[in-house]
Amino acid sequence: MKFLRYGPKGQERPAILDSHGTIRDIAGLTPDLAGSTVSIAELAKFRDMDMENLMPVEGTPRVGACLTYVPNFFCIGRNYAEHAAETGGTVTDEPILFSKASSALSGPFDPVIIPKDALKTDWEVELGVVIGKHVEHVSEKDALGCVSGYCIINDVSERAFQTERSGQWIKGKSAPSFGPTGPWVVTADEVPDPQNLALSLKVNGEIQQSSSTAKMIFSVAEIISYMSRFMTLQPGDVIATGTPDGVGLGKIPPRFLKPGDVMELEVAGLGRQEQTVVAFPG
Repeated sequence: MKFLRYGPKGQERPAILDSHGTIRDIAGLTPDLAGSTVSIAELAKFRDMDMENLMPVEGTPRVGACLTYVPNFFCIGRNYAEHAAETGGTVTDEPILFSKASSALSGPFDPVIIPKDALKTDWEVELGVVIGKHVEHVSEKDALGCVSGYCIINDVSERAFQTERSGQWIKGKSAPSFGPTGPWVVTADEVPDPQNLALSLKVNGEIQQSSSTAKMIFSVAEIISYMSRFMTLQPGDVIATGTPDGVGLGKIPPRFLKPGDVMELEVAGLGRQEQTVVAFPG
């Protein structure tokens, strides 16, 4: 199943995409898509439903972020060896954990805004994982059973804020619009192997990133199991699992986003995103 949110910004309604690609409104069946409403148990209630009985949405409405909000927006750093190498980093023995501010959450087709005083805004296509139950100390064997679904995430980054200012990476990861997520949450049963998904990103029609989740250093199961040793993961938490090589920082010379650039992202089976880059207002 594919769950999404549609409508004007701030007025989105929850919906499901049927097998014919028709958006069907489910606002009468769930208050929205976030937290407990995207738990494994809650989403399973739609599995045997006759989609033809749900109201179709006319036209081509705006598609918003597939989640209304996220309790936690977690990220994994340097999870592809080639990406670590291109940015001058090292491969670590344990996953690198950091966060984006939850306010960075953005629609998959909404503009990406270059922050005020930014110098080096960059792109990162990633597989997103939506947690579907409360998780503590889960084994790798059982970890995927805690996932309600998967989505595309663009972990947009301002490298000067991230690496050239003191403190932690979150400063360079959290500007408004820096977390395009969606277009939909694809339930875990439709993704039998999250370690076998092609992912790609273009800028102005030119391929910059093209890889596979098979190249992850730490698998989705390893990431969830590892994180659950240190914290309780909650329904609706999102994990961006790392980006492959091909980011702007790794180019020779480095290449960063400018107003008017267009990013196109795809992950096999999870849809596509497209964002136009705009300058900070004023």
